[in-house]
Parts: sequence; structure tokens; C-alpha cells
Amino acid sequence: MTPGPGQQNGTGQPSGGEPLLSVRGLTIDLPGGAVQPGLVEDVTFDVHRGRAVALIGESGCGKSLTSMAILGLLPAAVRVVAGSVLFDGVDLLTCTRRQLRRVRGGPVGMVFQEPMSSLDPTMTVGDQIAEVRRLHLGERRSVALKRAGELLERVGIPKADKRLRSYPHEMSGGMQQRVMIAAAIACEPKLLIADEPTTALDVTIQAEILELLRDLRRDLDLAVVLVTHDLGVVADFCDDVVVMYAGHIAERTPVDGLFYEPKHPYSSALLSAVPQSGRARTNLTVIKGRVPSAGHFPAGCRFEPRCEHSVDSFCGRPQADTALSDDHRTRCGRVAGGELILKGAVRG
Repeated sequence: MTPGPGQQNGTGQPSGGEPLLSVRGLTIDLPGGAVQPGLVEDVTFDVHRGRAVALIGESGCGKSLTSMAILGLLPAAVRVVAGSVLFDGVDLLTCTRRQLRRVRGGPVGMVFQEPMSSLDPTMTVGDQIAEVRRLHLGERRSVALKRAGELLERVGIPKADKRLRSYPHEMSGGMQQRVMIAAAIACEPKLLIADEPTTALDVTIQAEILELLRDLRRDLDLAVVLVTHDLGVVADFCDDVVVMYAGHIAERTPVDGLFYEPKHPYSSALLSAVPQSGRARTNLTVIKGRVPSAGHFPAGCRFEPRCEHSVDSFCGRPQADTALSDDHRTRCGRVAGGELILKGAVRG
């Protein structure tokens, strides 16, 4: 799914003023593990209030690591070695564990990829949502449960008063995801981080979840960081896109820039691999090879071994992140220098 000419996404125009979330030079390493440092390297992007930013790319490109690093949820063996993550002017990377606990579930909510593995099977969904308000707002259990029922209604779960007493296994995948969203917005956060929130849901339920998130953005002026593989979701829901490949940002652009004028061969290759309507019985385009694992990144452009536009003498050198305009950046020197012009998936 791609946006038509002039189509608007999300809430429309970016908010003025300082960004709510500002990630600068984020670098994540596996100390003593990988031969080559930089599982994620020099990641920089902003998220304004009411805006949705997508992190896209194949599996293993660093999207989930980046989103987890924002809230200090990285695995014990992985650590942030450089950069800053400013949320509302506070660098989350310098916060203590106690300070981070106040942020998680409060001003910043998170929806994880698999609701069944994230929800506690021994607690009712009502108690799990109420627990967030009890911890952050100090409410009594009865008050928090009443509010939990209101939240279940808000996310579209029927007979919410009865569902409060249900356990996660008694609910469908779509309802479990709605419970996760209800818990994430229980304290009316400013920012929501959603890691593949529509994975394994059928297209009807997926559309309902996206519509729910869109309503929440409007009602709460909620900023969203969305980790996804689905370019249709990006076109339908997001305002800005961060294209990641092998731990680098390949391209950063407003969503229309990705579909109309991609400025990195990897972005163009992703678009080409999306099935197009009206082209039945044709072979799907695939990107040859696979994402390199940490410790085996190429010395130059990390996409060079898989790129059909590569020139050994040029692409074998490290590529700089280059501004093409105020809101569009690429890590491809051939495109930045005007040697290479790529085609978008949408043509007027």
C-alpha cells in the first residue's frame, strides 16, 4: 500500500518547537563479543508531539535494539557506548534505574511485539492495567480498576467490566494487543513506542489497531515511534521514516519522500520488493543476499555487497550521512553527488 498524490498521513504537519524525543549519535555495542563494533552506530532522529516516526528495514538491521535502548531495556550483554536520548529535555541514557522506572509506563508507554509473551498469564488483564496506575499515580486498587475498565472501553473491547476479570489466554490476539495498548496509555503518556504492534494479526484487526492508534494520537497529542516491516502501515499511519540497514541509518525522510523519491538504493530496493496491484502472475523482486551479521559488516557502504548500483572504487569506502534538504538525508555518496537517481514506487 502506498500513498496517492497529495495524500496526508497521521496528523498532518509537524509540530513546532523542540522535538519531544531527540536521539543523537546512538551507538550500541556488544563488548568483548563482535570483532567489529557498532551493532547500531550513529543513529540520529527526532520525534515531535503528535507525529509518528517509523523505523523500517529487514530483520537484523537494529530497529528493535534502537527502540529498546530509548528506555534502557537492552539485554545485559549489550550496552550503549555513545550518544544521547533526550526525552522532554532529559537524557534517558544518564538516568538511574529508579528514574527510568518512573518514565517507563508513565510519560513513555511501550507496546511489545508479542502480547501473549508480554502479558502476565497469572494476572487478570484488569489488574495488569490497574498496576500501571497504582505504581505511577498511587491510586487505590478499586480506583485503578475502574479506570482500567474505562481504558478497555477506550481501546474498543466490548463488555469491558467483564473482561477486567479475564486472563490473557482467554482473549484473542487482537484483544490481547488492545490490552497492551490500554496498559501503555494508562497514564496518558507523551510518547508511545510500538514494536511491530500488528504482527500476526489479520488485515481487518490490523486496520482496527492502526485506527485506534490514530485516534490516540489525535486525542492525546501522542508521539509514536513505530517499528515495522510493513510499508503499507508506514504509508497509512506515519509522518516520517528512518530506514535502517546493518545498524546504520540509510535514509531519513518524510514519508512521501520515501515513496516518491527514495534517496538510497536500499530504500529503493525495499519498495521494489513490495507486491504491486495490477501485476498478477509476475515474479516478485527480491534483494539478493542477506543482512550481514555484526562483526562481518563491509568496510565501506554496508549495503554495497547487495546493491545493484555499487561501484567498487567509490562504494568500498565508508559513506557519510549527508543532508539533501532540511528534512531528507541519505548515506549514499553516489546519490548525494548526483551520480545516481533512483525511482520511487509512486509515479504521478
